[in-house]
Amino acid sequence: MNSDELKPPDNVIQVPGSNGWPLVAAFGLTLMFAGLLTHVMVSILGASILGAGLVGWFREVLPQELHQAVTLEKEVPVPTPPRPPVPLLEVGQRGHRARLPLEIYPYSAGVRGGLVGGAAMAVLAILYGLLGHHSIWYPVNLLAAAGSARIAAMSYDQLLAFSGTGLVLATIIHGAGSALVGLLYGVTLPMFPRRPMLLGGILAPLFWSGILYTELGIINPTLQGRIDWKWFMASQFAFGLTAGFVVARHERIYTLQHLPFAVRAGIEGPGIAEEDNESGSEP
Repeated sequence: MNSDELKPPDNVIQVPGSNGWPLVAAFGLTLMFAGLLTHVMVSILGASILGAGLVGWFREVLPQELHQAVTLEKEVPVPTPPRPPVPLLEVGQRGHRARLPLEIYPYSAGVRGGLVGGAAMAVLAILYGLLGHHSIWYPVNLLAAAGSARIAAMSYDQLLAFSGTGLVLATIIHGAGSALVGLLYGVTLPMFPRRPMLLGGILAPLFWSGILYTELGIINPTLQGRIDWKWFMASQFAFGLTAGFVVARHERIYTLQHLPFAVRAGIEGPGIAEEDNESGSEP
């Protein structure tokens, strides 16, 4: 017989044939060990099954191993649509969303807006003192009580009277707090370019008023009980609207985030000045 006739087709391979004799031998070995705990007849039965399994297993591999033909399944190629190349950002490139916002308000605008908003809040606080307690010093001393345990322990009549320490302390607290919150406005308002007044006048006052209302009950419950929260919220809205309006009226400036670190740090070097001039000529 020609050897070419015995050659299997190209789409068929020979693999070791599968049979159940190894499982039979394993079952017999299991019965042999189980007989050590149960009865000697179980071990004898297991030895018989193990012997039969080994004989059958050896006959499958000796003198020639049993093979079986398996047809190969051709792998169907999956079409992959072409992918457009991903644009890579270059140093100095503008107009991408890797660095946002592209324009910010000057920090001085935030501080100025905070001081103007603090003045509007002070007007409402004085109006509250006149209408609610017939004294402009009550809200002043109440604010100073946040930083002085002695003023916080004063009686109601003492809070209505003038206190030089309370005036100085309230001025420092109110001025510093207004400037810092205004600076925060200047930083966060560019993140809401379409509705800056919504953040400055409504969302931010609601946010920090809720935090203050919750935390003040733990920090100083006595002071929390003396605050008229309706007037407090009104003054916060006045501050937010005024500060947001003042900050939003200022002209924005471009950030330097798209420039290399050497240019932002002011380091002089070959080629940096030209790159800086080219970037500065862009709108």
